[in-house]
Amino acid sequence: MQDFTSIPIVDLAQDKKKVAADVRKACCESGFFYVIHHGVDEALQKRLEDLSRQFFQQDEASKMQLRMALGGKAWRGYFPVGGELTSGKPDLKEGLYLGTELPADHPKVKAGVPLHGANLFPNVPGFKATVLEYMDAVTRLGHQLMGIMGLSLGLAEDYFHQHCTKDPLILFRIFHYPPDPQPKTQDSWGVGEHTDYGLLTILKQDDCGGLQVKSKSQWVDAPPVPHSFVCNIGDMLDRMTGGLYRSTPHRVKNVSGRNRYSYPLFFDPGFDSEVKPLPLAKTTREDRDERWDKASVHAFQGTYGDYVLNKVSKVFPDLKQDVLEKKS
Repeated sequence: MQDFTSIPIVDLAQDKKKVAADVRKACCESGFFYVIHHGVDEALQKRLEDLSRQFFQQDEASKMQLRMALGGKAWRGYFPVGGELTSGKPDLKEGLYLGTELPADHPKVKAGVPLHGANLFPNVPGFKATVLEYMDAVTRLGHQLMGIMGLSLGLAEDYFHQHCTKDPLILFRIFHYPPDPQPKTQDSWGVGEHTDYGLLTILKQDDCGGLQVKSKSQWVDAPPVPHSFVCNIGDMLDRMTGGLYRSTPHRVKNVSGRNRYSYPLFFDPGFDSEVKPLPLAKTTREDRDERWDKASVHAFQGTYGDYVLNKVSKVFPDLKQDVLEKKS
């Protein structure tokens, strides 16, 4: 793990070669970077924020009408504070799990493929249309960024599209972090130390702060930067690059005294994609001893679906037993 003291800002309005070079440097050093001039409409983002607050301000009984157990194998819906685990410990947040909206007659839905299906939307006017429009916009940004990622590795701009993201697995979350009742202790975390599972996370965060990234010698704040998204790479890109690009541990603690909202979209390989090391990866940097879960992303064999299901099953163990392990 390298030492770094800040998260760089990448301006997507710059020359493409310059952007690719900046992304490469960020991915090698911290695995995190902000992007500005990303093209996602500010008014759309504002609508998303307002509607999300409306949803989370409802009483618990109303929100539980969208509980995740009702989402079935699509793994969609609401979970209350403490309902999600990180490293076996409950997180101090509540959230709504969403993803690509698929009809009942879609082949993967008919086949019962996990993480594919319809969303559970709250009865908040404009919520569904706004969320779907936002996911579409950020998914387009994800394709653009993975093109840049290819160039940053000396590959063709469409390399990832051709090999694993033509039909990406898109998972979107809306999280609400209530004020931490013990802000000065290390006992409670909005979300504990973890790495993301896939290729690329594109995070919209509000102005409360609280996101921290693990450097070799310290935790580094990733404070809000106006009109930006925070991007970080996940385990699969770490694996594909042989550890050249870093899937860096991060965590959240809401010490603002206010309600914190965040909106991560996970742009990941297709569910059936077999994730293999890239042709450039001559050596592998093994970091099992450094990782939060003491696991090796490089020892994994199989599809991205295999990997992500193993991971999310640990996040919601009860849901895994009730939904995924039941025979169709």
